[in-house]
Formats: sequence, C-alpha cells, structure tokens
Amino acid sequence: MYKKKKRSWVKHLDFIILDMLAAELAIFIGVYLKFHSIIFLDKYEWYNLYQNLAKILPFIDLTGVLFSETYTGILRRTKYQELTSTIWHCVINFLGVFIYMYGTRTTYYYSRFAIGTFAVAMVIVTYFFRVIWKRLIRRRKLLDINKRSMIVVAEASTVEHCLSEIAHSPYTEFKVEGVAVVDEDMTGQEIQGIPVVASADNLLEYLRTNVVDEVFLDGNTRASEESLAGRLVEQGLTVHMALIHTNNLMPNRIMETYGDYVVLTTSMHIANNKQAFLKRVMDIVGAIVGLVLTAIAFIIFAPIIKIQSPGPVFFTQTRIGENGRRFKIFKFRTMYVDAEERKKELLDQNEMDGNMFKMENDPRIIPIGHFLRKYSIDELPQFLNVLIGDMSLVGTRPPLEDEYERYALHHKARLSIKPGLTGMWQVSGRSDIKDFEKVVALDTQYISDWSLGLDIRIILKTIAVVFGGKGSK
Repeated sequence: MYKKKKRSWVKHLDFIILDMLAAELAIFIGVYLKFHSIIFLDKYEWYNLYQNLAKILPFIDLTGVLFSETYTGILRRTKYQELTSTIWHCVINFLGVFIYMYGTRTTYYYSRFAIGTFAVAMVIVTYFFRVIWKRLIRRRKLLDINKRSMIVVAEASTVEHCLSEIAHSPYTEFKVEGVAVVDEDMTGQEIQGIPVVASADNLLEYLRTNVVDEVFLDGNTRASEESLAGRLVEQGLTVHMALIHTNNLMPNRIMETYGDYVVLTTSMHIANNKQAFLKRVMDIVGAIVGLVLTAIAFIIFAPIIKIQSPGPVFFTQTRIGENGRRFKIFKFRTMYVDAEERKKELLDQNEMDGNMFKMENDPRIIPIGHFLRKYSIDELPQFLNVLIGDMSLVGTRPPLEDEYERYALHHKARLSIKPGLTGMWQVSGRSDIKDFEKVVALDTQYISDWSLGLDIRIILKTIAVVFGGKGSK
C-alpha cells in the first residue's frame, strides 16, 4: 500500500500548530509583562478583550496560511531566510489581528505596550520554535528513520541524470538503496555512491528477496516499462514511472514530481494522509486497550504456563513484516520449549497446501495452550507490536522466515502492508482454509479494497469469532 504524499498546507501541519502555539505564548507574554497577570487565570483591565483575542488567534493564523506561501521549502531555508519568512508570517498575522480589532471596534481599548510586546514576542518565539523543530526533523531524516526503501531502474544512458535528480536529497521520504541498470550488466559497481544491485536478468529475484518498498522506473521503451510496472504492482510494490506520455491507464494512479521528473505513481491501493493517520490512531488506541487486557491475562495464565512447562512465559519469534522487514513478534507461550526443533519431525503432517504450517492436535502444544489458542489469548502480547508500529490491528498474517523464503513472486503482494493481529483470513474461517493461494487471494483482496470501514468490520467480526472460539485450532 502506498501512502499518498502530503500536499499543500497539510504537509506542514506540524509547523502550523507550532506557529499557533507561538502566537498564543506571545500574547500571554504581552499581557503578563503589562498587567502581571495570566490570561484565563486572572482578572485585569479589559481582561475579556485579551481572552477573546487569544481564542481567535488560531483562526487568524490558519487564515493567513491559506492565503500565503510561508511554508514553501521550509526545510531547505537557511537561518537568515527563515528569519525573513518568520517576520513576513508574523506581519500577516498582525495584520489579521488589526482587522479583528477594527471589525469589533475595540482597537482603542487594547494596551499599546501589551500589543507591541505581543508582536515582538511572536517573531522571537515563532522563529525559535521553527529553528528547533527543523533541526529535529533534519536530524531524523538524515538518520533515515522511517524512510521507505526505493530501487531505481534505468538504462546506462539515463541513470546518471536520474540518480542526480532523486537520490541525493536528504529531506525526502524515501532512500534510494540501489539501482538496476537494465541494458548493461553493471552489478557490483557504484554510480554516484549508489550500488548497482541488479541487472535485467535478476531484477525480479532481487526485489523478491530484499526489502524494497518502491521502484522508480526511468526507461525509454514505454510498452516494456508498463509491462514491468504491472508485474511489480502484482508483487505488492509501489511503482513510480517517469512520464512523457502513457496510453494504458493504470488503476490507483496519481501524478507526482520527483526532481524534474513528472511521474505516474501506481499501487495496489493508495491511501490518503487522513486515512493513514486515522488508521494509526486506531492502532494506538486499540493497542493501549489490548495491553491492559494482556496484563490481566498475564496475571491469570503466567503461573499456569510456568507449572505446565518450565520456561519463559512469553515466546518471541522472528517474523516477516511489511515488504520483507524482519521483526520480533510477541506471544504467550503455548508450546513446549523445544517446539521449533520438533517442527521438522511434523512437516509431513502439515494440513496446509503451500507456504504455511498448520496442524490440528499439534503434540507440541501444552495443555493450557489449546485454551489460549482457541480464544486467541496467546496473541494478546502482539498489541505491543502494534503500539511500536511493527504491526497493525488489521492486516495480513506475518509469515515465518522459512515460509517467506519459499514465496513465489506474486505471494509477496500480501506483504505490501503492515501485518495485523487479524485480517480477512482470520474472519473467514482460517482453520477451514487449507490452500495457501486462497489465503493470498484473501489478503490481496483486503489490500485492494482497504478502507477504515472495512477495518472496523473485520475487528467486529474478529471479536465475534474469538468469543465463539471459532476458526483457530
């Protein structure tokens, strides 16, 4: 799944909120220095006027944002440029304050000292907030925290220009991890410090076995480029195509700019910023509630697990997450401590057709483990994975490492989103589905049809399935 790039003022919502807070703090400072009182806490001369001004300031600031370009290129500005921009932003805000005073016919009643101090303090505090916040953002981006991994696919004649345009900006939301040159075998070389990781012959295999979120295509042959884009989207990758023109209109497409390229971006599903934000908020709220339930379950079941099978209460295991990322999953232990070693002896009894292991009456499960699994209590510690961002409440089942290594190309499509505690497979009678291809079909259907409403419906169905003890063996 691809998260649509932020547009317009929404892209700088953090700076907008900081500027609003700076304006509020500035009016508090002006009133305090004049009247030695605090807005909303003390009474002083014409205190209601200043309280009303403090209430209207955020709306004045937001109105100024909508009619100006004070945030354009904010991360690339020097400190001097930022000071100039801050002064201009505050002038617009101050003009809005004067319009408000004039409109309410209260200009005469405000203290000139308080308003003058407010104006100066607004410039100082706003500038300070912006500089500090930009430093934190730049440091975070330079450390490549949470950046999406991108591979550039280009020809030898265009690869230098392509990389110079999109690979070296430190403030993008992606990092170019490698380049594939399709008309020459340059594997092992470096171009502008970016390693050549594949050629035309092994590109698909590289994408299957490595962590890649997005692919940027820059080719001269439109037909072959669109054919490759189609195969990559089926694999669950997000594809950006450098455009001159295109005849085949692909689904889920948006126009974007990367450097001086205008590209057509296509993916299995494209979520806007509001949807992505609300999904994450739902994950955090759900994880907090789930961890409370986990604590209660720990008090009840930890002693039983210890008595029936000496060893740790929690079980950790490496799983494969979004686009091949590895992470540690947490569960209440339901098997004996040597379960992983004994799995090899039971592979011939696997009830699943494909790259998953499932077995009814698994002899490795401890007595209480059957109860924990039936009601999915063993999954509760995974709310910690949801809280830290490795998983989501709703997604796809994260495979084991050995399962992932056997994936065919189209299987990786189910990993194009974060894995979830529950999903389409879990609420579709998972123990009755023996064919892994049907699991993949359900997961890809979920990704293609994703919406917040679908997540809520799956969560409600999951609750019904869990309390009914259905679908898990």
